[in-house]
Amino acid sequence: MPNFAVNLSMLFTEVPLEERFAAAAEQGFNKVEIQFPYVLAATEIARLLKQHNQRIVLLNAPAGDAQKGDRGIACHPQRVAEFRQGVVQAIAYAKQLNCPNINILSGIAPVNCDINLIEKTLIDNLKFCAEEMAEVGIQLLVEAINTQDIPGFFVNNSQQAFALFEAVGHPNIKLQYDIYHMQIMEGNLIHTLRNNLDKIGHIQFADVPGRHEPQTGELNFGNIFQALDDMGYSGITSLEYNPSVSTTESLRWLKQIA
Repeated sequence: MPNFAVNLSMLFTEVPLEERFAAAAEQGFNKVEIQFPYVLAATEIARLLKQHNQRIVLLNAPAGDAQKGDRGIACHPQRVAEFRQGVVQAIAYAKQLNCPNINILSGIAPVNCDINLIEKTLIDNLKFCAEEMAEVGIQLLVEAINTQDIPGFFVNNSQQAFALFEAVGHPNIKLQYDIYHMQIMEGNLIHTLRNNLDKIGHIQFADVPGRHEPQTGELNFGNIFQALDDMGYSGITSLEYNPSVSTTESLRWLKQIA
């Protein structure tokens, strides 16, 4: 059975973020992740984690202004200083919370910008991240996101991500493999996981279509989870879906699989 964590940015949203730790603990989760934890002070998050005997396993670096359409800025040539300031903030949070992983979102490719400059900017920024995070023992993760949900997202499939890793040339970089996004973009999930497990540092999942809980779409999660066990995957597999019902009701699949 996978080592499950729960994403508090997408599940238990019936209550404010500071109350989701308790809600997750009540359902048996002792590992959590938060996309953007910066709405709460790191000291408050640390207190909540200690109170509920939990640990945080992943957070995202700041990704720009979502209200203005930003979905990450790591590939934006004109926003390098802003991106790197965000990385420094993410590292400070991760250090204080003993969080082992920081996820980077490349963002939507800026319009009217040379593709080679976009790629070079992203590679240079990822080199910066890999080096800064390695110094403090934090794993750099990069996520590929499907272009149906976010048109124009620059890093959108696993092979592109692996090619970027080669260009970065630093050992402290791995893929945050999201089953939902990669089913949409490339399918062949188990084959990709099996053949690239050494390049994958974290897994998230939701069913397709809809990005809801397992058993609402086309994916056979029993097969996927069994395959991960058979591969010897020992990392985190995180629930990152939009519940189609209440969060508690949406967890019925977990009891059935367990």
